[in-house]
Amino acid sequence: MTRTLRLVPVLAALLLAVPVVHAAGNAAAGKKKAVVCFACHGENGNSLDGQYPRLGGQYPGYIVQALKEYKDGQRHNPIMVGFARTLTAQDREDIAAYFAAQKPALWTLRGEISGSGKRQGTSL
Repeated sequence: MTRTLRLVPVLAALLLAVPVVHAAGNAAAGKKKAVVCFACHGENGNSLDGQYPRLGGQYPGYIVQALKEYKDGQRHNPIMVGFARTLTAQDREDIAAYFAAQKPALWTLRGEISGSGKRQGTSL
């Protein structure tokens, strides 16, 4: 019994010393896997169509979680559910890494995406 009690702190220290492995995404692989996403979200994740969320510069954890929720049925969008169901955990990480690495675009008061020179709907 006392021998077991002496081993508890040693085992706890060993567990704390083991590095935590987190699957990080590969942006280059993510670009190849995200080709189907480009139709709606744009190649750089900054769609010119306001109905699609902008993914450029988004936190990778958010993208991973959203894709997981579509796959698991917690989020409901027929198009996204269809795509997300085909993705592995590594696919989600890679796609998230790709879009996170893109520069985010901001809408201006003139209805333009910053730097694009393209207008959306309203004229001010």
